[in-house]
Amino acid sequence: METSVVTPRVRRPRPKVVTLSDAAAERVREIMDKAEQPYAGLRVGVKNGGCAGQEYVLEYAAKADPLDEVVEDHGVTILIEPKAILFLIGTTIDYETTRLSSKFVFRNPNETDACGCGESVTIIPAAAAD
Repeated sequence: METSVVTPRVRRPRPKVVTLSDAAAERVREIMDKAEQPYAGLRVGVKNGGCAGQEYVLEYAAKADPLDEVVEDHGVTILIEPKAILFLIGTTIDYETTRLSSKFVFRNPNETDACGCGESVTIIPAAAAD
């Protein structure tokens, strides 16, 4: 009788759901350093709202939730809400300062439309890879 050995399948590393520009990472570090208490990271999500249908959400995260996607980039911890993952795949978060404003900007390949004021977007979830 022959004994077969089952070797576990080696999975390739998954790409990060989101990445941060240098400017965004620096700004997140500044915000976290000035926070009133230590946080586990910055939580990023998507919610329904605005004239285009969806809005990005950024908030402090006291701890990682069990289903959060944890992304470490440029020394910053980003926690992605589970329901937002397919909407954010391939997104780069940047931070821009102009003469009139300073804000985080999402460069999301899944966006199909945005409202005129720039506060809300329409996002189609990324298709599952085969």
